[in-house]
Amino acid sequence: MKYDQDSELSCFKAYDIRGRVPHELNEDMAFKIGSAFTAFLRAKQVVVGYDVRLSSKDLTAALSRGLTSRGADVLDIGLCGTEEVYFATGALKADGGIMVTASHNPAEYNGMKFVRQQARPISSDTGLLEIKKMVQANSLNKEYKPGVIQQVSTRRQYIDHILSYIEPETLKPLKMIVNAGNGCAGPVIDLLEERLPLELVKLQHEPDGTFPHGVPNPLLPENRQNTARAVLKEKADMGIAWDGDFDRCFLFDEKGNFIEGYYLVGLLAEALLRQGKGSRKIIHDPRLVWNTREIVKREGGIPIMAKTGHAFIKDRMRLEDAIYGGEMSGHHYFRDFNYCDSGMIPWLLVWQLMSRENMTLSRMVGDRMVRYPVSGEINRTVLDADEVLKRIENYFQGASCEKDYTDGLSVSCDTFRVNVRKSNTEPVLRLNVESRGDRGLMETKTRELLQLIEAQG
Repeated sequence: MKYDQDSELSCFKAYDIRGRVPHELNEDMAFKIGSAFTAFLRAKQVVVGYDVRLSSKDLTAALSRGLTSRGADVLDIGLCGTEEVYFATGALKADGGIMVTASHNPAEYNGMKFVRQQARPISSDTGLLEIKKMVQANSLNKEYKPGVIQQVSTRRQYIDHILSYIEPETLKPLKMIVNAGNGCAGPVIDLLEERLPLELVKLQHEPDGTFPHGVPNPLLPENRQNTARAVLKEKADMGIAWDGDFDRCFLFDEKGNFIEGYYLVGLLAEALLRQGKGSRKIIHDPRLVWNTREIVKREGGIPIMAKTGHAFIKDRMRLEDAIYGGEMSGHHYFRDFNYCDSGMIPWLLVWQLMSRENMTLSRMVGDRMVRYPVSGEINRTVLDADEVLKRIENYFQGASCEKDYTDGLSVSCDTFRVNVRKSNTEPVLRLNVESRGDRGLMETKTRELLQLIEAQG
């Protein structure tokens, strides 16, 4: 199927490529993207991996043909998680890496994530627009000596690396529910199981691109019930669920409660700062901050706020040489992992912290949830996002509160804090509210802000 020029390359997004197959993304487009990627980086070697989606193998084959058509060798690591492409790009000293995945998007979608040397992200600000222009111009017809495709495995090396973040001999044996959502996480979990004192109950474990239980996205409340119920039924110590390409993990305590990603940022900052491996700097996003800042300062660290989004977090981490960066959305970044996000390292670090403190997960996060209750991110579609933001700013005019514009509008008062930011891709505002130990106040302020947002209709 040829690419429809009228779609104006709609699969190119701000940070990656995503589109419906075959109408927005197909083999012809994948070939052109591969050719343009090689030309843009002048790449000699490119790591390629793919997720479990039914369209991924064919798209990867076409992508690889495009890469080799301009002389690049393809290092194909096969079915994997996105972080394995990040790891392999660094470990193999490749010029770039491409993961074919649509993560948690609906089954009819697919996409690609791009990195250059050392797994540095390629987004619209750092090369994706240039690649798009090359595809659009369709001017990549010069003949080159074709490259070759090699099947390569770095998985054992990757497993060794993620285990280096913990001391397995100090871990308290636990029973865990692991829910791969029929995505790519299962084979990695099996290898970790061989080397750790774990009793695992595996849900939706086998990779299956038909997604018989729905596309794995544990951020959706309706997708959490299987894991939560299994934790209670099996009397497990913790539950873990991943999205399709397992670059995010989501935790459940021993009571089956879903742990908001915000509180996990504080736990991981604590775990890494206690390891004392050089840097004391921690990067966090602006949506919810008080809990993270308090923990980081208590552990002798330096909290630094950066704009939401993996490219912004990773760039700031490199600039500051930060040991860790976390977003409440479930993305967690590690300096020694090429400053990239991982869905496997976080739960290992939490397990080690539980073992050292001899505490349950509910006890570790329960106090923090009481000290800093949050609204969770609330999305509202609006006609004019900028006009609503001005209305909210005017609402706080004259109040003894601090304003910050790092990402949208943040307003910090003595007892509560608000962040409102625009979506990059939709006419949507995203609201987060937190308070200092006063759930009623947090809920009241959330209602007031929602009324302001919804007044526009």
